[in-house]
Amino acid sequence: MEIRKHLHIVRRQKKVDWTQFLCGIPARDYIFQKEPYEEQITQASAYLKEADHVLIGAGAGLSAAAGLTYSGKRFQENFSDFIKKYGLQDMYSAGFYPFQTEEERCGYWCRHSYVNRIKPPALLLYQQLFDLVKEKDYFVLTTNVDHQFQKAGFSEERIFATQGDYGRIQCMKGCHPRTYDAVSMFAQMVQAEKDCKIPSYMVPKCPVCGGPMAMNLRCDQYFVEDEQWNEAAENYGKYLKQLKKGKAVLLELGVGFNTPSIIRFPFEKMVREHKNTELIRLNRDEAVIPESFGERGIGINRDLCDSLRDITIEIKKISADHLQDS
Repeated sequence: MEIRKHLHIVRRQKKVDWTQFLCGIPARDYIFQKEPYEEQITQASAYLKEADHVLIGAGAGLSAAAGLTYSGKRFQENFSDFIKKYGLQDMYSAGFYPFQTEEERCGYWCRHSYVNRIKPPALLLYQQLFDLVKEKDYFVLTTNVDHQFQKAGFSEERIFATQGDYGRIQCMKGCHPRTYDAVSMFAQMVQAEKDCKIPSYMVPKCPVCGGPMAMNLRCDQYFVEDEQWNEAAENYGKYLKQLKKGKAVLLELGVGFNTPSIIRFPFEKMVREHKNTELIRLNRDEAVIPESFGERGIGINRDLCDSLRDITIEIKKISADHLQDS
């Protein structure tokens, strides 16, 4: 299947060196905080209520808590044929499986995209998060590629998805700096798929070099940072400058130690360098906080659904109390 019969000229784009946003230095004084959960919720709610800016840092744990799990029952229900044929264990490792043909590889990825990006509506947890910050000067930095922030109502201009998008494809070798919307194509592939393969005529080819296409995911040196990606990176850079003005809260959600140099470590660096910045880290298992942050860091080790729900309830309570007092 041809993606484009005619490739439009790609205007020279402004390249953003995103390494300026990264940090590879972990803290040396991590601790699990011992404060009672209720006190942490109260303090986190107060920080968010008073914040001028809220920078959200979202990792895979957020989408997993929302319901987009990559293993177990959900994987078995959606990929039973792939499990039987290839012995796949989960959706994450399946992405690295050495399929022998393009028909098989595209058969897997169109299904993966459909199940995790195309079919799911805006999930409740993401909607609740949007309601929590929509009145604030917010921005989203995320390694998630499932488009849930956009579906939940977050402004496209306020999202920087650093690792790509399950709904876009690129030249496998990155021969030109452009990505392509593949949502409708993937939906058609899923309908035509048989025996874990798509028909040969549906296999996409690069419109420039004629080679195979791949998902626009940061998995090797050929990841394409297209014009839209660079615009998002530039918007993020501008937003970081705004954080220095007023009170800022870094709301980190489900970020572990898989790629900590993108969100976790840079967020900690911001807290160290800016006294007007506070960190709220929500993570079911890894909410460790540098002890040196003192009260400017809150690490809540609970299910994200519970934590965000309780913070939302507490903020509404604070608002109601303020109305009564006024």
